[in-house]
Amino acid sequence: MLRPYLVDAHCHLGDGAFDSDREVVLERARAAGVGHVVVIGESLAGSEKAVGLARSQRGLSATVGVHPHEASSWSADVAARVRELLAAPEVVAVGETGLDYHYEHSPRDVQRRVFEAQLGLAAELGKPVIVHAREADADIAAMLRAWVGQKGAVVLHSFSSGADVWEAGMAIEAYFSFSGMITFKKWTPVVPLTDYPTNRLLVETDAPYLAPVPHRGKRNEPAFVRDVAERAAALWNEPFDALAGRTTDNARRCFGPRLDTAL
Repeated sequence: MLRPYLVDAHCHLGDGAFDSDREVVLERARAAGVGHVVVIGESLAGSEKAVGLARSQRGLSATVGVHPHEASSWSADVAARVRELLAAPEVVAVGETGLDYHYEHSPRDVQRRVFEAQLGLAAELGKPVIVHAREADADIAAMLRAWVGQKGAVVLHSFSSGADVWEAGMAIEAYFSFSGMITFKKWTPVVPLTDYPTNRLLVETDAPYLAPVPHRGKRNEPAFVRDVAERAAALWNEPFDALAGRTTDNARRCFGPRLDTAL
């Protein structure tokens, strides 16, 4: 494996898009220098699948949570099962949770209630929480500011929000995770890149979505986190090895010693 190895901090590896060739996908990731993949749970069923994958393969960790698109599925039974899954040693974070006012697959008040419930679980358990934010900056920022003093870290996944969310993230020492969006021609940072804390930068794919340049139009996969990291190194004007090593160290600090296992 190439060194230093990369961590894909956010990948929907359990998605049906990978059902026919998941092992080959992981082989390509390994060849690209990816050492660890954080497999995201976005629903109860997706969380169960993420945990199963992490149990079956070194170099994978799971998260457990309910995405805002799925917020209407939240119930006492779902909450109880989410809590149970969060106790598994393979699980390193709560989420993906948050707010999405672009699609509104679930009503906004339901999204806020379910997001608040998962923030509460993360705070209680001292686990990181992975936050999805789309066109909901005011509410996200307000809910993040209430996080001050909690033990778990906040990860602002595929970060592309405005100044309010950036400022709230800075106030709570959140991690800013960048996806293939930073390779897009129209991508512009909300603040100068020098203002982002280098000790809280992560790289991710959000696979199978948001394939980076030069893979636009294709299914995204964990190997492509290398393209994200290469672009991040260019944007931050530093050697690739330095950027790769730093983001991997940041991921280990955020998610814990489980990330010491490699594919």
